[in-house]
Amino acid sequence: MNVKIMIIEDDPIIRDIVGESLDKWGFTVVKVEDFYQVLQAFIQEEPHLVIMDINLPSFDGFYWCDQIREVSQVPMLFLSSRNTPMDMVMAMNMGGDDYIQKPFHTDVLMAKINALLRRTYSYSNIQSQVIEHDGLILKFDEQEVMYGDQKVRLTKTEFLILKILMQQRGAIVDRKKVMRSLWQDENFVDENTLTVNIARLRKKLDGLGKEDLIQTKKGQGYRIK
Repeated sequence: MNVKIMIIEDDPIIRDIVGESLDKWGFTVVKVEDFYQVLQAFIQEEPHLVIMDINLPSFDGFYWCDQIREVSQVPMLFLSSRNTPMDMVMAMNMGGDDYIQKPFHTDVLMAKINALLRRTYSYSNIQSQVIEHDGLILKFDEQEVMYGDQKVRLTKTEFLILKILMQQRGAIVDRKKVMRSLWQDENFVDENTLTVNIARLRKKLDGLGKEDLIQTKKGQGYRIK
């Protein structure tokens, strides 16, 4: 199932930053810009999660949360510059599921969003079926990677390695963490096997035109730049 997330935020810069982060995770993003028609937009789009600012034009986020709760129990995360305990309590009492204060780190926001989705839905049903990074698309269902009009099939181990690295792109992933993740999928991988699979994966990525995508950080692990 493709997960749709609705952003109800009147600051266009924050709205775009949040939207871009959600895009990178493979979510479908709906941005509300008519703040007099929030409920109508919600009913029409049927999102799986709502990110709601409190300070909005016309009616505030508490009002729209109450309106949405009349028709749906969709998970709702409040996003606000308000930082008093009363605001947080009111957000929860009005039907919010979580609260994050501005300014915020997008990694923290994404962690909260994924936690809400896991708690609300069956994770196997909501998990995005693709990951995209810099034009490279990893498809879960077909276990293949695409770049432009080219694509290549991956072995299960190659696929899992690339998936782990793409999910944590920009961060250095320790070799042992990669191996532990593979063991969880019933693939016993030792140091030598991991090295061989990394080399094969790099060769396939090179063939797609993504040379040096996987970087080795000596004594630390791997990173996708």
